[in-house]
Parts: sequence; structure tokens; C-alpha cells
Amino acid sequence: MTNRILVIAQHDGERLDAATAKTVACARLIEGEVDVAVFGANAGGIADAAAKLAGVSRVLRIEREENAAPLAAVLAPQIARLAENYTHVLAPSSTFGKDVLPRAAALAGAPQVSDIQRVINARSFERPIYAGNVLTSVRVPEGVKVFGTVRLASFQAVAAEGSASIESVSLDAALPSHTRFVKLESAKSERPDLQGAKIVVSGGRGVGSKENFDIIFRFADKLGAAVGASRAAVDAGFVPNDMQVGQTGKIIAPDLYIACGISGAIQHVTGIKDAGTIVAINKDPDAPIFEIADIGLVGDLFAILPELEAAIDAAKSS
Repeated sequence: MTNRILVIAQHDGERLDAATAKTVACARLIEGEVDVAVFGANAGGIADAAAKLAGVSRVLRIEREENAAPLAAVLAPQIARLAENYTHVLAPSSTFGKDVLPRAAALAGAPQVSDIQRVINARSFERPIYAGNVLTSVRVPEGVKVFGTVRLASFQAVAAEGSASIESVSLDAALPSHTRFVKLESAKSERPDLQGAKIVVSGGRGVGSKENFDIIFRFADKLGAAVGASRAAVDAGFVPNDMQVGQTGKIIAPDLYIACGISGAIQHVTGIKDAGTIVAINKDPDAPIFEIADIGLVGDLFAILPELEAAIDAAKSS
């Protein structure tokens, strides 16, 4: 039987998220026809962007007012209905995907494979367990539909060089009456998105306070970097939880990751294992972060970061 893979697009109502292109990259390794489903209220521009992703055969545009906000309770019944015509349904292993796909899988009467980081074959996948310390192979039995979330740090986004057809689809799916969208509160920032940034500067408990975190923001701005944080920093109230990097935060894979005042707990290390180069700054020479760092600087971050800033300024002016 020919594999038919459905990718659930992630977007903010205006732009297609890069997570979709990475999920398509995983879908292409399954070998089959890849379609992308775009749910929204006015999703024309997003569907056009999805149609340009390399390897996509069709883009299914499912528009209705209820789809304006990405509510799992609203999208899951529609995904389950759409999944009837597919062998595989994939979504990013992001906050969006982790929210909506398990619910859709349950409605479809199928199990879910979470955090796919390698495709072995159409029914076998590799995923991390025990905070990434063990890799396990999971096989989905024949005849069972495959629902899976894709670990974004493990796949390179496909290029925007395709020309897929776009079809409007109307789904006869009963939507819940007990769930409604009220409002979205989110922090606005001109810095790069944490999960897609090439450079990330993160602060931990060693930063000391919310006010002291300004030194992390200032240094990140010098590099044009995104800003992250350890769970300890988030729990201490230094920064909001959407900046948390790690197993219970965001899994990232930047080209350069700079950890400032972060001890290196396994929960945090899990989120940065796929980074290209890891630089650690910590005054404790025995901090576990140095075991995985490519470059380690032992010292006070409040002395080292200003020195690095001065060096960056000097390099830019020369």
C-alpha cells in the first residue's frame, strides 16, 4: 500500500512556521505522497507558503471561523476526520503539536509516537527517552494508523522550491461547544524566535535576579541572538516560561549556544544536545555543563560578558 502522509501546518494566523518545513522533511523520509493541512479562518497566504515547500504534493485549506485560533479541542476532530484518508499524520513536536495531535490520535483510535528523531522505515521510528540518555526504536503494527510528533532539532527544513496544488476542503466534523477562544497574551520581541535562531544566549540561576538578566539581553543583542533560560531561572521568576530551554521547555539546535551561569542539569542538556557549538560560562569549574561544552570559560559572567561585548565592538569597528 502506498504511504499517504498528512502534515499539520503550524502557523500564527499570518505566517507559516518553520516547524512545518522541518516536519515535511521527516515526512519525505517515510517515502510516499505528502500533503499539508492548513487550518485557519483566512489562510490563503499560509497555504501559498506551504505549497512552496519541496516535496509537498497538495495543500489542503480548511477554513472556518472556529479555526481562527489553534485550539486542540476544535482542530482535533477535524484532523481525525481528515486522517481517514492517510496512513500517517505528523505534526511538529512543539507546544502546538504536543497539544493537538494526542487528542486527534485518541479520536482516531490510534496510539501516538512522540518526538520522532529518525525514520527507520515507514512503520519504525527512533525517539529519545530518559531525558535523551537512551534512544529507542518504536514500531507501529501493520494496519494501525501512524500519528507522530516530529523532534524539530533533528531535521533540516526543506527548501521553499515546490509548487504544490492547493485545494479547499470542507470537513463534516462535529466541533465541541464547551471550548471557545477568549484571547491570546504573548510577549512581543524583535529578537529572533528561540526555536529557529542560529545563535542563542541563555542565562541560568547564576545570573542572580530578574534585573541582572539585562546583561544576557544586552549581550544577545550584540550577536543578533535569541535569548533562552534554564528551568532554574524560570522557576526563580527571572524570565517568563516561554524562554525555557530543556526537556520541559524548548528543544533547540542553534549553530551557536552560549550558556551563562547554567550548571548543566540533565533536563537542560537534553534541550541543547543538537547545537553546533556550545560555549559555557560558569564560575564553578566542576559544573556539569563543561562536560558537554565545546568551549568553556571559567569565571564570573558579569566580568566575562562585558569583555566579550567590548571585543565584539572592536571587531565591528575594525
